[in-house]
Amino acid sequence: MPDELPQAPEDRADNQAAEVGLQRLRDAVFRPSRAQVVVGVLLAALGFAAIIQVRTNTTDNAFAGYREQDLVNVLSGLAGTSQRAQTEINQLEAARRQLEASRQAQRAALSAAQKQEQELAILAGLVPVTGPGIRVTVTEGPQHVDVDSVLDTIEELRSAGAEAMQVNGKVRLVAQSSVQSTPSGLEIDGTKLTSPYVLDVIGDPHTLQGALSLIDGPISQFKDAGATVDVQQEKALDITALHKAAS
Repeated sequence: MPDELPQAPEDRADNQAAEVGLQRLRDAVFRPSRAQVVVGVLLAALGFAAIIQVRTNTTDNAFAGYREQDLVNVLSGLAGTSQRAQTEINQLEAARRQLEASRQAQRAALSAAQKQEQELAILAGLVPVTGPGIRVTVTEGPQHVDVDSVLDTIEELRSAGAEAMQVNGKVRLVAQSSVQSTPSGLEIDGTKLTSPYVLDVIGDPHTLQGALSLIDGPISQFKDAGATVDVQQEKALDITALHKAAS
């Protein structure tokens, strides 16, 4: 093979400079310094901002060719759409309020119906009752108590607001109850009872006791017949006897 020609000093210096330049370029690409990284990030950020600005300008320029009347028409259309949407929202809100009011009215009507049903059931003697009231104990003397005195007692208590009454824990008094005398005492709604007669009454204790204590009232009538009467106000009475409907 032919011998290689020796390079001139100038050529060797140029080659060395080129190699040094290439090595620096490799180092900058693959092992960048902190300053180079910062410069690269700043350049990338500037480029992204420029792209966003160009897109924004493009969007804004979409209306640049519109005439003034065209812009007015666009704004009017947007305003009309917004107004129609608001109108629909108002209509939906009004419908919602009406439905809510209807539901509240239905709940109130249902509650009132349930309350009335409960009150009627109590008056008819169909359900047990618990509440404040009085306990009246009538003990016969030498003679049996008079039926009229018993009926007067029941009527006075009803007029005073009695909600429920029972006698001797066995008989529930209702509007149709009947009271009769027997050789051994009383018969109420077919149930025979004997002295002492314990009458439990639910209602306002003070009002009920006042109704029995009137001059010539029930208590006076019983005492005139030789019976003893004891009235106790109670914070809670249980009336458990139920009225038996006639078969």
